[in-house]
Amino acid sequence: MSSASSLPIEALKTDFLAQLNQHHLVVEAATGSGKSTHLPVWAASLGKVLVVQPRRIACEALASYVSQQLAAAGKAYRVGYAIRFHSTVEQHTDIAFVTPGIALRWLAEGKLADYAVMIIDEFHERRWDSDLLLALVKPLALRIVVTSATLQGDRLAAYLPAKVLQAQGREFPVEVSYLAREAHHLPDNQNMLEAVKAALNIAMAKDQGDILVFLPGRGEIQRCLDSLSKLDAQVLALHASISAEQRQTILDSSNEPRPRRVILATNVAETSLTIPRISAVIDSGLERRTQQRAGRTVLSLARISRASAEQRRGRAGRVQAGHCYRLWGEFAPLENTTPPQMQREELLEPMLFAASCGKALASLTFLEALPDKSLQLAKARLQTMQALVGEDSLSEHGKRLLKLPIDSYFSHLVELVSSANEKAAMLDLAAALSINQRLLSKPSGEHALKQLSHWQPLHCDMTMLLDLLRGRAWPEELDVNQQALTQAQELAEQLRAVMAQDDLAEAQPYDRDKLLGCLIEKAPELVYVRREKRPQAMANGHTEIELGRDSLLADEQAAALVFDIYSLPGRGHKQLKNIGLCMAPLSFTLLQAKQVGELVATGELDSEGRQCMQRVYAGRVIATEQHRASPEQCRQALVQQLLTKQLPDFQELNVAEDIAAWNLWVSLGEKHGGGEGQPLEVEAWLLERLQELGVEQVDDMSLLEPQDLQFAGIPSWLRADFEARYPRLLVLADLKLDIEYLSRTKQVIAHYHSGGRKAGPKRWELPAWSGWRVYYKKASKRVALT
Repeated sequence: MSSASSLPIEALKTDFLAQLNQHHLVVEAATGSGKSTHLPVWAASLGKVLVVQPRRIACEALASYVSQQLAAAGKAYRVGYAIRFHSTVEQHTDIAFVTPGIALRWLAEGKLADYAVMIIDEFHERRWDSDLLLALVKPLALRIVVTSATLQGDRLAAYLPAKVLQAQGREFPVEVSYLAREAHHLPDNQNMLEAVKAALNIAMAKDQGDILVFLPGRGEIQRCLDSLSKLDAQVLALHASISAEQRQTILDSSNEPRPRRVILATNVAETSLTIPRISAVIDSGLERRTQQRAGRTVLSLARISRASAEQRRGRAGRVQAGHCYRLWGEFAPLENTTPPQMQREELLEPMLFAASCGKALASLTFLEALPDKSLQLAKARLQTMQALVGEDSLSEHGKRLLKLPIDSYFSHLVELVSSANEKAAMLDLAAALSINQRLLSKPSGEHALKQLSHWQPLHCDMTMLLDLLRGRAWPEELDVNQQALTQAQELAEQLRAVMAQDDLAEAQPYDRDKLLGCLIEKAPELVYVRREKRPQAMANGHTEIELGRDSLLADEQAAALVFDIYSLPGRGHKQLKNIGLCMAPLSFTLLQAKQVGELVATGELDSEGRQCMQRVYAGRVIATEQHRASPEQCRQALVQQLLTKQLPDFQELNVAEDIAAWNLWVSLGEKHGGGEGQPLEVEAWLLERLQELGVEQVDDMSLLEPQDLQFAGIPSWLRADFEARYPRLLVLADLKLDIEYLSRTKQVIAHYHSGGRKAGPKRWELPAWSGWRVYYKKASKRVALT
């Protein structure tokens, strides 16, 4: 390409081509070296090249830039890109820029056979999909090039194995200023917008070019945009959700006169993209980062690593000398590198994609061993979803989950619904929940809430989202994010195209109860009920959530189907705060009809053999039902009534006392033949005896006599003497004792039962118990009696 000689990566060209013929390569090249644009073109001399870029924006931008440069140089290589829902890659494309997700899908579908070289760019970001892709393609007959600006390549080279090539970046001098008051102050979101404004005032006065501001996420970018309306510059946002036109405006490298710009960006601008005319970077030192807590992946605000800080600093030195303003102290204790994604997230998606390629995730080798607990949790969830066959292959249901390029659990819910109209509704809802933006903000005023209630009388978040997505007019009191709504509608159309559903505009009415009923039956874990003592909390028996602030769920609605949960770190190191984001109210009547929960017996059997049962779910009674008891349930209930002496004809029966005396008699070796044997359980003996007597319903008890249930234990002529020598209850002066015998150790323990005597019993007041050690125990205090 025409500008090749001006880029530092050009120094590696001869060595790169010579080594690539024989080895995998790890290319360490600093920011601005030209590795992302030149290595693919050089590698194309070996055949088709697949370039894996971690972000969609970079795929499109790099494909466009490389194509333009090749055309200008008169080279005939054809360049394309493939991202979710859009691809320009054709059969004769020579260089394809794709996201890791696309590369994994192509690998599972056997579409990588035509490629001679795979370049995994920006590997230092350590995304799970890039790590998994590298682990899966290592054994293939494919030349692999891994590039990174900050990752030390020796360990990676040993892992592949590969040769290491190094190139210095073309970086102009960048002066660094730390703006925190104290040298050890860490990046902080307290007063972050004020700190950004102060840094902007300095940069606007000191530097001449455009200014790039790194902020943690879209929310902070929007708040910063709103607060900079009077700034004497064009303020633009750069994140994954902006339109192609907005992105093209930001990346336009023409020399046409234009106003000075301030670009507010997430870490999408940290690598790969060259934003022209940047002379200053303002770095908040913060990012939105996932981590695993209490078995769930949570998105939290985190401080960047030193490696990321260097990447961000380098943005100011790409095209001219620059300045980097860091909103923390020079000696702040930042971690050196960001932990790999597979070490801090759930492994459900990696396990699903590994199985789609015929591999068990646990059998693959990674740079760092995967956490055992994370592997177990992912396997358990996929088995619950019935997505796996063994550990290394997908079920038919599991294969369908990968058909939709959204979160696999949302795909799972779509696939659970069989009826066409309800499946289309679930598909649209999945689109609304997949855009990672708030679609609306619930109003707070009484009048506005009343208008919203008129519009959504069911107080159902699911219904509201589907109404918005399908174009139903909403009251002006509801604050709807039109950009997010448009994005959700576009995603819904794309998902429908993948599944060959009707166009969104032609969506058919759905039966709400039918949809919810299907999900209750097939995904019961989505059902939550309110805590009776803490009504803001809901639970499903495994997880507790709080209601999201924008949820329509009314206070009197005690149950809901919860489609999505957003997890936040709690106060403690291992605590978790789960927020329910999309809730559809359910009646206890519907839950009872779908047999949600467990039946717990309460009370006696009536004369017709029916028993009062409570249907309990997540600790809450949702229904009381009368059920005809089975023979087993009938006998169990009768045993309890016998033991509590509730059956008038059997109140004189003393089975429990007789069996207790028998167990002691046997344990002391007084039974003929000696030996302790196994102690009898009173309930088990009664159950077995009732079954022997053919008792199957309450009426059968009228055919029995008390002697039918008499336990033939210690012979009657020995019982009185034995009870005198080894009593189980002693009544002394103002003191009652329960006596416990430990025959193996020859100990007698007299437990305080009741009485006003302060002192314990005297030894002479007790039976002889020759050869036994005797103790008195009251509360936790135990003393020997001599």
